[in-house]
Amino acid sequence: MLPIIIAIGYSFTKYSGIGKARFNGLTNYIRLFRDKVFWKSLQNTVVIFVVASVLLLVLSFLLALLLNNKLKLVDTSKALIFSPAIIAPIIVGIIWVYILDPKIGVINGVLRAIGAGSLARQWIGGTVLSPYSISVIYFWQQLGYLTTIFIAGLKMIPEEVLEAVRVDGANARQRVWHVIIPMMRPTISTVVVLIITGIFKIFEIVQQTTGGGPNHMSETLVTYSYSVTFQSSDYGYGMSVATVTFLISLGITGLYFLFSRERG
Repeated sequence: MLPIIIAIGYSFTKYSGIGKARFNGLTNYIRLFRDKVFWKSLQNTVVIFVVASVLLLVLSFLLALLLNNKLKLVDTSKALIFSPAIIAPIIVGIIWVYILDPKIGVINGVLRAIGAGSLARQWIGGTVLSPYSISVIYFWQQLGYLTTIFIAGLKMIPEEVLEAVRVDGANARQRVWHVIIPMMRPTISTVVVLIITGIFKIFEIVQQTTGGGPNHMSETLVTYSYSVTFQSSDYGYGMSVATVTFLISLGITGLYFLFSRERG
């Protein structure tokens, strides 16, 4: 908690990292809301949040339902799906550069090789598709981890309950919607919080794949805060970006819990 308080305090100062910080009131926040790069980084972050959160929440749950059954090679499948979660984010970025890079990437290379070069795109490093590509990369990295959490939640549901609703004639969809999901609300809440906090902390993947470029057009809130703070040595302004990022993440989490409590 102390680092957060210190960061918020610095957001009200002009500080270069050397010497003494000088209080400047709301100057950094006024500058922030007039900053086009900040709004672009916020837009990119929102795109990543919407795409990645929907993909992760829905597909990790469905995958957990599938892997919770006693199928052939289920243990091997679990290991393969979980494996990206243990790879360092910086390595994940390097792997996907060789897949998505417009010039040397596998995707564009295959498209050109089969005569479909017109479909080649600037998947990373451009001003349009970069946040969507980051969403896919983050989804790939986190899918197995969140699926594992959902599987653990499914294991906590008493088999007697599921057997009882089967006897009552409930089909698979009804069992999932009316029994499994309500009984897994604590697990779902945990996954939602992990998704929210994780997406608003994405850094290494962006730095490795696009570096925030060109001209900051693929920045996220976290990478822009880093760029301003450590590359431009504008610590006060960088902390204001970090503070807004924290408040947005906290606000989304609070709204989720408020909404889920009302529905409960």
